[in-house]
Amino acid sequence: MMTKRADFKRRVRARMAKTGESYATARSHLLGEQPAPKAGTPAGDGMAAALHVSNGDATDLPGTGLADRVLYWRDVLHEGPVPAVGPEELRRIRADFLAGADADDRAEGAAMFAERDSTLEANRDGEYVLWFEADLYDQLQIIQILARLADLGVPAERITLICIGEHPGIARFGGLGQLTAEQLRELPATNACARLTPAALRLATHAWAAFRAPTPDGLRAVAGDRSGELRFLGEAFDRLSREYPATRDGLSLTERRLLAAVADGATSAEAAFVRAAARETRPFLGDTWAFAMMDRMARAPVPLLRAEPDGRPVGRGTGLRLTGTGAQVLAGAADHVTLNGIDRWIGGVHLRGHHVQWRWDDGTETIKAP
Repeated sequence: MMTKRADFKRRVRARMAKTGESYATARSHLLGEQPAPKAGTPAGDGMAAALHVSNGDATDLPGTGLADRVLYWRDVLHEGPVPAVGPEELRRIRADFLAGADADDRAEGAAMFAERDSTLEANRDGEYVLWFEADLYDQLQIIQILARLADLGVPAERITLICIGEHPGIARFGGLGQLTAEQLRELPATNACARLTPAALRLATHAWAAFRAPTPDGLRAVAGDRSGELRFLGEAFDRLSREYPATRDGLSLTERRLLAAVADGATSAEAAFVRAAARETRPFLGDTWAFAMMDRMARAPVPLLRAEPDGRPVGRGTGLRLTGTGAQVLAGAADHVTLNGIDRWIGGVHLRGHHVQWRWDDGTETIKAP
């Protein structure tokens, strides 16, 4: 099947044959043409008038000419507490967590979240176009936004979702930020773009509630869902579930991959992060959070990693070695939680202590009940 890129080159050559223009001139003319939006999505002035929401300002939505108003959603929801509280309280909790983790690099705090939510609400009588990706980071943001729009009474037919997990010509797709304005402009005319239905809005609301619940009972049902509209959500919830400490070693999947990277020869935190990320089907974890995870394993009462220089937070250039205990845990001969305890939030679930109730079972691929 001809790819979008190959089709574009064919159109350039067809124009050259018709007009006698050079390749560069024909290409520049065609780049100025915007593809027609897919049927059932906002078209023309409707697309421009909509509020466009995306996962970060690395995505050049303004450059597409499709978006007059862009709202960037900034929150790493797979880290820290996301309990089932009201919007104002959740904004405070998230702002406090990010500040405490030194992750609020813009020093915006609760004001940024308040402005974000206000902008989303102010458009409640208009159209929304959401631009997101397939990974866990984005999927959690999608369900947060959709659940909020449902609370505001926004009909599903006024919400268009553009969501991709791959792109022609990119062997290992990492995100919308990799795409040029031209490539982004093509997406509304593809199968990646669709108006949502009430069923999709209900699923997102259900998933958001399951994620924020104080127990993980609802995660499995969402992980098993095969929605045609929210087609990456089930996969994302399966990956989220694997962040629970495993029955065999007390490690989350991310922790195990970081330890394995060091065991396999990564001698720095940066190298361990790169190797661990390469094993993800859809990378979602930023280096800041990976370094924080390595730091916790290095500073644990019974350390799994030896960080050099000692006494400084793990950063990009920190040297790493596996301790004897780390090797035992990685081999399944010792349990990280039993040795060191845990204090971690996954959505609305707070995992604490040395005898944590909820564990991921690799054998059954489920989270085990108490």
